[in-house]
This record gives sequence, structure tokens and C-alpha cells, in this order.
Amino acid sequence: MVEGVVGTGAGGEPGGVRGSGGLSKHTVASVELGRRMPDPTFAERSEAVLGNTGVLTRAAQHLARQPGLAAWFRRWAQLEGMAITLYTYECRLIPGLLQTEAYARTLFTNQLPPLSDEQIEAQWAARAERQRLLRERPNTAFAFVLEEHLFRRRTGGVEVTRELIDHVLEIAELRNVEIQIMPTARETHAGLDGPMQLLETPENKWFAYCEGQRGGLLISDPKEASVLQRRYARMLAQALTLEDSVSLLQRMRGEL
Repeated sequence: MVEGVVGTGAGGEPGGVRGSGGLSKHTVASVELGRRMPDPTFAERSEAVLGNTGVLTRAAQHLARQPGLAAWFRRWAQLEGMAITLYTYECRLIPGLLQTEAYARTLFTNQLPPLSDEQIEAQWAARAERQRLLRERPNTAFAFVLEEHLFRRRTGGVEVTRELIDHVLEIAELRNVEIQIMPTARETHAGLDGPMQLLETPENKWFAYCEGQRGGLLISDPKEASVLQRRYARMLAQALTLEDSVSLLQRMRGEL
């Protein structure tokens, strides 16, 4: 099966050769590659082919019970939970794994269209659950390259920003976490095409994820993932060192 750059949003199902259970090869491939989330119909039809063990049905129910995660993000969240390496570059906002509750709630309450109280609580619960990965997976290597302006923007106000910087400095002390700041004044920058995430699975397979305004893109093609890996490696060299990044965060904290 050929893997490529795949969008995680739901789309129409093109025609194709249909196999057992009335599922096209394209549909099965889309689920396997993370193009689409398996719906109950997919699980039911697949069960008949695989001996009616109930495994797929239970798995599909688990996926549906992930409130607070956007549909396009759920496949990545699954991969994130088993990754042995996770690299993140962000230029829009502090990554979810590093956010404080106050910072996250600022984002949720200012989202458009507006969210209900129930949706806000669900989103924070999902984000807090994901953040446990940093401490509960000590053998996973986490690395972040963050733009300096993300802290200088003071999202949520001065107090929220102080707490955020304190939190990021605390996380930076973990042995399995590296945080580097990309200075605002930079003549060359390998990440100008936007944010990205890269992860390595226990089978040493690399995936990438890029997110925009209304959706995300899961990338499984090794060639495409390799391009982003090279860009991320260049950004590591362009960003401040670990020590200088901590010093800059401390100075910004003192300026507030």
C-alpha cells in the first residue's frame, strides 16, 4: 500500500473495488492511514470479515468517546500517546502539552464560534489528560521549538503569562523534555511555512502533523516526513540553546 500526504478531515468516498463486508479498498486504506475516523458502520462491516470478535466495535466506541478533541486531531492524539519521540514547532500559540489551565481557558473562551461551558470543560479535560504524557512517559523524548513572541504577546494578561512562563520553566527541568526559544530577531528561519509536529513510533516509523485554521493534516509519507525533519533540525540550530532559552524566559518573567 502506498502511503502519502493525507488529510484527516471527513470527505466523500470515491468509487472503487469493493471487498468483503461491502467496504472499498480505498475506505479501508483511508482508515488505516488516518485519513478518516472509522464510523460504527465501518466497524460493523469489518467485524463480519474478521470473525465477529467485537474488538473493532469496542475500539470504535473508544474513539467516539474522546470529547474535547477535534475529529481531525484524534488519530494524531492516538499516535502521540505511544510515541517514543515527539518534536513540536509552534509559531501561533503555546502547544497544548505546555499550556496552563488559565492560558488554555483564555483560548477556549475566546474561540469563534463560541463554545458552551460543557465544551470548554471537555476541551480542558482532554488537554490536561494529554499533558500527563510528559511525566508518565519518561522514556519518550519531547522537544519544543517555540517562537519568542508567543510569550511576549501576553495572552490572557500579565498574571496568566507569569504563570505560563513559570510552568514552562518547570517542565523544562524534566530530563525527557527540551525547550528552545526561537528569537524574534532572526535573519534566516527554516520554519516559515508554519507549525509542525513530528513523532516516532515504537516501530521507528515517523509521522508528521500540520494544523491550520479549520483542520489538520496527518503525514505518513516517509519522504514528506523527511523534509519536515530536516527543517526541524535546521530550526534547532537556529533557535537559542537550552540554557539561553531558559535565561530568556527568566528575563521575560522578570519584565512582567
